[in-house]
Amino acid sequence: MTAFHEVRFPANLSFGSVGGPERRTEIVTLANGYEERSTPWADSRRRYDAGVGLRSLDDLEALIAFFEARRGQLHGFRWKDWADYRSAPASRGIGPLDQEIGIGDGVRTVFALAKTYLSGAQDYVRAIVKPVLGTVRVAVAGTPAVEGVAWEADPATGLVTFESPPDLGTRITAGFEFDVPVRFATDRIEVSVASFRAGDVPSVPVVEVRL
Repeated sequence: MTAFHEVRFPANLSFGSVGGPERRTEIVTLANGYEERSTPWADSRRRYDAGVGLRSLDDLEALIAFFEARRGQLHGFRWKDWADYRSAPASRGIGPLDQEIGIGDGVRTVFALAKTYLSGAQDYVRAIVKPVLGTVRVAVAGTPAVEGVAWEADPATGLVTFESPPDLGTRITAGFEFDVPVRFATDRIEVSVASFRAGDVPSVPVVEVRL
């Protein structure tokens, strides 16, 4: 049975890796030269190369051990995307006002963590399903709320559950670090010690999974 392992790929190995979001766009060129563009994907999907960050034989051994423990592509795991793992810009610390995650209605007690990417008048809201344990901060109507008393966050789902429903019209915000849920995109790692020492690192593709 496939599963998701709540374990992070060694962060020192993912540092320096190459990757990021991808989209799927279908483009049809009409007879008059105009284009029609559409997409079957509502959300982006991220891809990385886990081999780029390897710097020593110890790193290679750690990669192989992690790969074997996940049974190749079978089980998912956490991945730290060093280019995008925080609710706040890199220039400032994480705070409870970073991202809006909902508006209280006096009934609802569960809110999902999300990060909004804004450019001009357009935005994209990304669901955050793998927050890092101990990093989530929450505020209600601009006032920080106490974790474990007013609310709790589930690091396996990204859901924030309040003890009592926030009042009608109150803005719920949160700050956090997060991982990307991924799996290996190959069932095989090919490498030789000689080529690795010569600077030829293996390509180990990793792809985001939908949860």
